[in-house]
Amino acid sequence: MSAAPTTAISRDPATAQVIAEHPFASATELETILQRGQAGFAVWSGYTLEQRAGVLRAMAAVLRRDREPLAALATAEMGKVQAEALAEIEKCAVLCDWYAEHGAPFLRDEATQVPGDQAYVSYLPLGVVLGIMPWNFPYWQVMRAAVPILMGGNGFLLKPAENIVGTALLLDAAWREAGLPEGTFIAANISREGTSAAIADDRIAAVTLTGSVAAGRSIAAQAGQALKKVVLELGGSDPFIVLADADLDAAVDAAVASRFQNTGQVCIAGKRIIVEEAVYDRFVAQFCQKVQALTVGDGREPGNRIGPMARQDLLDQLHAQVQASVDAGAQLRVGGHQLDRPGAFYAPTVLVDVEPGMQAFDTETFGPVASISRARNADHAVELANQSEFGLSGNLWSGDRARAMQLARRLQTGGVFVNGFSASDPRVPIGGVKKSGFGRELSHFGIREFVNAQTVWFDKR
Repeated sequence: MSAAPTTAISRDPATAQVIAEHPFASATELETILQRGQAGFAVWSGYTLEQRAGVLRAMAAVLRRDREPLAALATAEMGKVQAEALAEIEKCAVLCDWYAEHGAPFLRDEATQVPGDQAYVSYLPLGVVLGIMPWNFPYWQVMRAAVPILMGGNGFLLKPAENIVGTALLLDAAWREAGLPEGTFIAANISREGTSAAIADDRIAAVTLTGSVAAGRSIAAQAGQALKKVVLELGGSDPFIVLADADLDAAVDAAVASRFQNTGQVCIAGKRIIVEEAVYDRFVAQFCQKVQALTVGDGREPGNRIGPMARQDLLDQLHAQVQASVDAGAQLRVGGHQLDRPGAFYAPTVLVDVEPGMQAFDTETFGPVASISRARNADHAVELANQSEFGLSGNLWSGDRARAMQLARRLQTGGVFVNGFSASDPRVPIGGVKKSGFGRELSHFGIREFVNAQTVWFDKR
């Protein structure tokens, strides 16, 4: 049995060169981290809502000022195309500004229906929340969880994915520069064993995870054993339904953008494209033409639309899913192979005539692979959409708004985007059903996930 690794390795997926090695925190170091977190929470939880909002505004300014080096490290660590990395930084800044403006009203004392002003509800911080975050959006995923949690007066202990520790450390430094008290946001390279120890420790109040179904099962079990609140945002295999009355040109453009953004490494991307039979052949022809025009290369080079996948092992796993689907009867129209060049580059791929029982339909394909399925009619499209263990988000294209609204209510997903494609936005909640997890992030739903809704009742007798 091989020994557990002692360091996390950051490797440039475009060149396979090692960028940095980060040692995992020892048990002694973890103890110090937890002590720092408790001390930071004790200070930060005493800040007024207006003071917290001021720090968020300062953080937005720091992010915008340092967007170039922040984006460059995301490109180096996980291959993100630089234009997308810059957009991710701006999205984080917008998130800070939005919660700075809207967070306080969500957290102010709230009157109840008890007559005579006898009772109200206060939204109080819980403590230090452990955030276990993925690599695909190294800034946005962290900030999407952390900003509302911090605005709620909590501390945030970040356990980043092992290949993006560098970006996590940059965020840590940015928060300190923005004026967050020391120890309130801590990025720490914690091993699996250290993560389990932290969850079990009384100084961690709750846990939030974005990751795989397997990780969700493990973390939820550990949090449950410790009787701690947990929010899970897990896998997704979002349906992208195109009905016969849709604007086909717009639907094709949106489907390509949705599926191939971030090199296809997006939880809420439209992965299973389901097209009504009357327009199926036209859609497939247009879609394949657009995909063939996508440029692939190093994300640092201008003009490249698709970068490398984050790791070679993820590419190998994706290719196995493609091969298994072809073996099961799917038709390979575009791509389907690793590019013959250094780095983890996979050709943008299109599988058609994909049906339930094939891996491209039944499992989450996390990379630049689109699967297209044929639906007899709208009812069959909804049936296919729901024939999944996932329920994160969904997309529905139709020229009939009233009909689309009716069909949307039948989709078993946490969100439905009509005549557009899935996206996360601070104004609306994001989260899933079925094996896509539970709980919500963003909007007032997200900020109230990690607070104590405390009832205060004055007995007038």
